[in-house]
Amino acid sequence: MLYRETGQFKTSYHSDQSIFPILQDRIGLGIIIFAAYALAWVGNDFLLNAMLTPFLISTVAAIGLNMLTGYTGLLSLGTGAFMGVGAYACYKLTTIFPNVNILIWIVTSGLFSALVGAVFGLPSLRIKGFYLAIATLAAQFFLEWCFTRIAWLYNYNTSGAIEVPQRELFGLVVTGPRATADIRYLIVLTLVIVMTWLASNIVRGRIGRTWMAVRDMDIAAELMGVRMLPTKLLAFAISSFYCGVAGAMLVFLWYGSAESTVFSINQSFTILFMIIIGGLGSLLGSFLGAALIYMLPIALKFVPTSLGVPLAPATVEHLTFVVVGALIIFFLIVEPHGLARLWQIGKQKLRVWPFPY
Repeated sequence: MLYRETGQFKTSYHSDQSIFPILQDRIGLGIIIFAAYALAWVGNDFLLNAMLTPFLISTVAAIGLNMLTGYTGLLSLGTGAFMGVGAYACYKLTTIFPNVNILIWIVTSGLFSALVGAVFGLPSLRIKGFYLAIATLAAQFFLEWCFTRIAWLYNYNTSGAIEVPQRELFGLVVTGPRATADIRYLIVLTLVIVMTWLASNIVRGRIGRTWMAVRDMDIAAELMGVRMLPTKLLAFAISSFYCGVAGAMLVFLWYGSAESTVFSINQSFTILFMIIIGGLGSLLGSFLGAALIYMLPIALKFVPTSLGVPLAPATVEHLTFVVVGALIIFFLIVEPHGLARLWQIGKQKLRVWPFPY
């Protein structure tokens, strides 16, 4: 009875087209954001550093891939490489210009990733589906080779790894070994909120409508006046921008140092699994998929232990692969729109309960 829209009248186009037209949704979102910020003060290092921070960073990458695959219908297997472009670009920028705010370079690194993504998105003008996936897979392997073989990218370090320098923001250490988990979590959370708000406006506006027209039927969209060249390249650029920012945050605000293997094909598949399970064409699905992928191994490790059935780390890893694979098959067959659609159905049932419709 608490989730009702009775008495909530729409008196303008603005209120009718709002993202959260029901008051309870807006209140719930405010509570979630408040609780997320409060966790920085009440949560321990394990919760912030091992669970929430990687979950939020992966969400940004999942949103980027979802805008390309879920909203535009262009399959990409180069997400990990585009994240690597952002990470290496941020590393080079912060070492060349050490006095510039690190947050500026984290966001700017996405522009380099967007440029690379647009270049590798050129084949989408002639091919699609499986063949486009192979083209982006070639981009993944080529960029991995660059990260390993071009020593200039990692400043000729003998280890071949990115070593994040210490940087401060308003007198607080935000990167490097002295950075605390709560400060890094607050920065990641703020960036995720801003980028999710921007993505929401993009997909609900003119650009998002052209993407969805291309996804549903590209020939009909072209006959209606949608230009394929700027539309598809813009989708690749914005998607790669989000992936590049996620890669920079991954290294600078979580790992602290990283090698090229971090941005392997496994990373690309992990992000792809997130949007398949969470829901293609849904920003909420990006959050739900990332939460499931990152919380599942932790749940498989601690829940059986609390029940008196301890599992070895190798067993937990194998079980994670089995469960994730089973969920992918299940959602592809039963509910292609993923967890986001199940959440949507549950909300609709709640709005008319106890009536069936």
